[in-house]
Amino acid sequence: MQIHKTRKFDSKKHGLHIKLKTSGLNLENNSRVGVIGSGPAGSFFSYFLLDLAKRVGINIQLDIFESRDFSAPAPAGCNMCGGIISESLVQTLATEGINLPPSVVQRGIESYTLHMDVGRVVIDTPLHEKRIGAVYRGAGPRGIKEKKWGSFDGYLQDLAMEKGAHLIQARIKDIGWDDKWPQIKTSTGLEKEYDLLVVAAGVNSPTIKLFQNTDYIPPDTTKTFICEYYLGEEGVENCLGSSMHAFLLKIPRLEFAAFIPKGDYATVCMLGKKINKELVQSFLENPEVKSCVPPDWNMNHKACQCYPQINIKGSKKAFSDRIVFIGDCGVSRLYKDGIGGAYCTAKAAATTAIFEGISAHDFKKHFWPACKRIEKDNRIGKIIFFAVGLVQKVRFARRAVFRMVIMEQKNKSGRKRMSMSLWDLLTGSAPYQEVFWRMFHPFFFIRFFWNIAVAVFPFKRKRFQKRTYGYR
Repeated sequence: MQIHKTRKFDSKKHGLHIKLKTSGLNLENNSRVGVIGSGPAGSFFSYFLLDLAKRVGINIQLDIFESRDFSAPAPAGCNMCGGIISESLVQTLATEGINLPPSVVQRGIESYTLHMDVGRVVIDTPLHEKRIGAVYRGAGPRGIKEKKWGSFDGYLQDLAMEKGAHLIQARIKDIGWDDKWPQIKTSTGLEKEYDLLVVAAGVNSPTIKLFQNTDYIPPDTTKTFICEYYLGEEGVENCLGSSMHAFLLKIPRLEFAAFIPKGDYATVCMLGKKINKELVQSFLENPEVKSCVPPDWNMNHKACQCYPQINIKGSKKAFSDRIVFIGDCGVSRLYKDGIGGAYCTAKAAATTAIFEGISAHDFKKHFWPACKRIEKDNRIGKIIFFAVGLVQKVRFARRAVFRMVIMEQKNKSGRKRMSMSLWDLLTGSAPYQEVFWRMFHPFFFIRFFWNIAVAVFPFKRKRFQKRTYGYR
């Protein structure tokens, strides 16, 4: 039997008038909340929970457990991520009062340079409205010569602490339950009991293994590759500029790869199936890749590298009474915008905990729908990436994409359906559903098949080759 309570707050005192209908499991004054992990998901949750609690007049004691030091270079402060933030997320965070300072955003990326074996083309910001930012999750790669920028994760952690969160820098040794209350035990001997436990540890954290004997079902993952190369500020500007270089190449098992300019370094990110050293070497030795780096560049001279796991299919059970999993250890966006996925799930969990309750029923009814929307969009994303994979395998289809983008970039006033689709697909700036409907629009199909016909027909192709650049 559940007991329902209604809490009424003085609108003059708190600036709002709210009725909270909660189940028997809910956060009250001086409730204790433990958050495992201080990446974007953990910090976003802490920020939103404490902000909402203050608005409704509840005092929450919140501890963040994080063993990493985000002020230290990798691997001590690294969260193993490419570090791309879309403009849509930047604008969303600004409406929440979170404004990223110039000391955190190392470079504003204003275009994409798309590389294929048939040529390369620069995709400018669609409608000059969309921008993306490059950041480091920690203080920078191993052996960084000078700290010029701050950590993105460290900045979010500081915001949470300004709201009242207490940081505990210790590793989690064990998770237990005492009279149905979750309990955390650290390697330093600390033991604390909480009314609500929020897990934002990430799929690469060993902490996730502590929940293997519970109802929690981990997400499906795949291996990626992230590497940092030191080029110097001048080298980055000369070779990459303010453009993110994306590669759609016919290399078996490779789905996507990119060079991201960041300060003195270039970050290499690779997505694909069963990524290993052989696949990485095959990509780095590709002529299109070598054209983006200095002539004396040595692919073996890496500042640091890792093969992290990423979430490709969300957890089927990411909540229970007094516990919820957010970020990529729960549900995240497929391949792109993991930080945006962390924001969505963290805010949904915080809103549920304050206004609805912390029981499994409350999370299923109010938190889980946000996760299911992301998963539904991811299923559409898999269809799109399957179609892109087919294009990668057929040379005349790659020619058609290349030609279509070239013509759109030359036509400043026309609709840029292919360019905008590729921009949103590569940056994660828009939901996959929006990209899907744009790609399957009748006018898109007509123009695409017309460009396929031109790409196949030799006389038309030769005439187009004279009017453009880099077409082979």
